[in-house]
Amino acid sequence: MIQSDCHMHTEFSSDSETPVRSMIEGAIKKGLREICLTDHYDKDYPRVPDIEGIPFVFDPEEYCRTLAGLKEEYSGRITVRTGIEIGLQPHLGGFYRELTEKYPFDFVIGSVHLVHGLDPYYGALFEGRTDEEAYSETFRETLADLEAIDGFDVLGHIDYVVRYGKEKAAHYSYHRFADEIDEILKKVIEMGKGIELNTGGFKYGLGFSNPHPDIIKRYRELGGEIITVGADAHKPEHIAYDFDKAEEILKECGFRYYTVFEGRKPIFRRLDGRKAVK
Repeated sequence: MIQSDCHMHTEFSSDSETPVRSMIEGAIKKGLREICLTDHYDKDYPRVPDIEGIPFVFDPEEYCRTLAGLKEEYSGRITVRTGIEIGLQPHLGGFYRELTEKYPFDFVIGSVHLVHGLDPYYGALFEGRTDEEAYSETFRETLADLEAIDGFDVLGHIDYVVRYGKEKAAHYSYHRFADEIDEILKKVIEMGKGIELNTGGFKYGLGFSNPHPDIIKRYRELGGEIITVGADAHKPEHIAYDFDKAEEILKECGFRYYTVFEGRKPIFRRLDGRKAVK
């Protein structure tokens, strides 16, 4: 049973208005034992019309101070950990290494939200490109990000781009992009990093997690071990979204456990609820 949600957002993220306390209370109501708040920090994200000011950055001092206070307040009811989701771009390796080493983060997700400065969410990436071309370009950009940045613990929602394709998953499968995806997975493993099982794909109507279960299975076949689980919730009602499906996927892909992080170190939780396996 999965009792940890390691990917969620609060009012510290530009795309959420939910107070931190509301997310913690929501997790308690869902019966979770531990959570990790992972608000967006996307340095050099372009200005967009629906977000005032500089998007997807926050004051790390205030963030860590706020979460430290709430962690103590909720001690005994739920474990609250401090995380961050950084937006990978090849030129930001040094910046993110310094940021993640300066502050007491328990967990760092590295995610690709921009492809040559374009977020698939806003659609411009798909102008003049087929979905297949945009997906392929995103996977190539992901590999370039991995070559340049190591200041993270898991690679977030690998096929995030598919959520926003013109035809979404109509022409998408692991096998169609196996060469590019295998390179990404092998690089992640070589770096000693992990991936996440993000259930946001179910919420967005894809009918599968991000990444697709076939990618998770391939990651395991290649020797991947570290895998966290998160719903990518921006509201309390989406915390632990479809975690029953996530557990089934992990088991079908050959995992007996899932991973959480504390102090940037992985802890392995058994799916059967027993003590950590390593």
